[in-house]
Amino acid sequence: MTTQIKDKEAFQRLNFLYQAAHCVLAQNPENVELARFYCHTQRMIGRRLVLRQDPSIKRTICKKCSSLLISGVTSTVRQKKLRGQRKTVVRCLSCGLTKRFVSNPNYKLWCEQPEALLENQPKTDQDKKPEHKKDLSKVKGSSATRADEKKQTS
Repeated sequence: MTTQIKDKEAFQRLNFLYQAAHCVLAQNPENVELARFYCHTQRMIGRRLVLRQDPSIKRTICKKCSSLLISGVTSTVRQKKLRGQRKTVVRCLSCGLTKRFVSNPNYKLWCEQPEALLENQPKTDQDKKPEHKKDLSKVKGSSATRADEKKQTS
């Protein structure tokens, strides 16, 4: 069974822009503005077409300045213990925005959990039985009830 992806061309365009931003920074780490333009364009296209990006992609793009977050080039990455929990703190070098992620190795994003998939959702009784057929004998004034009354009186 082949599955058709809605807006396949748009996802290909977003993927190209993300890879282009990586290539630009790999060739010349000082060319941050062009990589930022590619990431900003990617975000705007995704927002305009209302497409959800994978969390691993969203975590590598700064929300404030649309800069690609690569450790040592455009961001700093530190491990800190905040409120008794170990977290990874990513700080953008362009705008200073910090992102904090839980460092628990057993932690899973919601989209990675099996309950999030539509195929794994339990079927309800409403999905199995359509309620459009009603028992006419219980409805007062219906023709089936009148026919039963005539049989009883005759």
